Amino acid sequence: MLRSISRAWVPAFAAMALALAGASAALAGPYPGVGRSATPAEIAAWDIDVRPDFKGLPPGSGSVTQGRKVWDDKCASCHGTFGESNEVFTPLVGGTTAEDLRTGRVKSLVSADVARTTMMKLSSISTLWDYVRRAMPWNAPKSLSTDEVYAAVAYLLNLGDIVADDFVLSDANIAEVQARLPNRNGMTRDHGMWDVRGKPDVANVACMKDCAVEVNVSSIFPESAKGAFGDIAQQNRGVGATRSGRGDKAAPALAVAKASSMDDVASRGGCLACHSIDKRVVGPAFKDVAAKYRGEPGSEAKLVEKVLNGGGGAWGSIPMPPNPALAESDAHALVRWVLGL
Repeated sequence: MLRSISRAWVPAFAAMALALAGASAALAGPYPGVGRSATPAEIAAWDIDVRPDFKGLPPGSGSVTQGRKVWDDKCASCHGTFGESNEVFTPLVGGTTAEDLRTGRVKSLVSADVARTTMMKLSSISTLWDYVRRAMPWNAPKSLSTDEVYAAVAYLLNLGDIVADDFVLSDANIAEVQARLPNRNGMTRDHGMWDVRGKPDVANVACMKDCAVEVNVSSIFPESAKGAFGDIAQQNRGVGATRSGRGDKAAPALAVAKASSMDDVASRGGCLACHSIDKRVVGPAFKDVAAKYRGEPGSEAKLVEKVLNGGGGAWGSIPMPPNPALAESDAHALVRWVLGL
């Protein structure tokens, strides 16, 4: 009887052994014991890059008119109605001329009299399209449909005088638009970062003796760029040291006692990049904050904690970033001022 039962189980055991062997082979792959191969669906979810030759660009279209609505709803709060805002991010449009459109090289890039905008530096429209698709809006990346991306990019191109008001951008004509970019000829491969056999970016002689013990300046912004991006130390707070402007060291206290007004303190502290006194920008208006928390026990301590350490959930999906460089005394002064508005 035992012999017959054993014989009966042979096919089942054989099938199980084959299945396990197949699973082991699949898991082994080039790196045995490390994870598994990605499924086609997982690969497709990440394989969304759009290349300079437009390989990977999905079919779709969007007009300048449609883009204006997408822009007003999802882009203008950070970039301004006409891409001109310098409150949250630097301007996207400006600094280009009709001559730049003709030559394909933005002349003002070689001068020091103008801040750089996105449209001045853009040499490949696929870069712009791909970035908008992947990363915008800032608080909800990848939430735009394909046609909304086409429309938003069309509107931005229209703001730069690259396409007409009635233009419809699509996968069929995007290569034609590439030929109109004001800085389409601005990309070069003539540097050491592209080809190790090419000309290096620097030509300094290595210091082999009597080297400086302490380096006081690790990098210098050109005069044309200083101030264009605000206080980068504040923009990267909580991330780490930033070697530009004040970024090498913790920002000094705002010295409330020496400020001309609390508006000045809020501005120098970076608060007005995301807030205003009476209207919502990225974060709530200060007057709305005052109305919500005025008279609430412990509200000052609660708001000071949020100002210094950041937090989210009270006013929407965009979190309040931390402000480690802000002195606690200054944070208390700012919060009292807001609550008194």
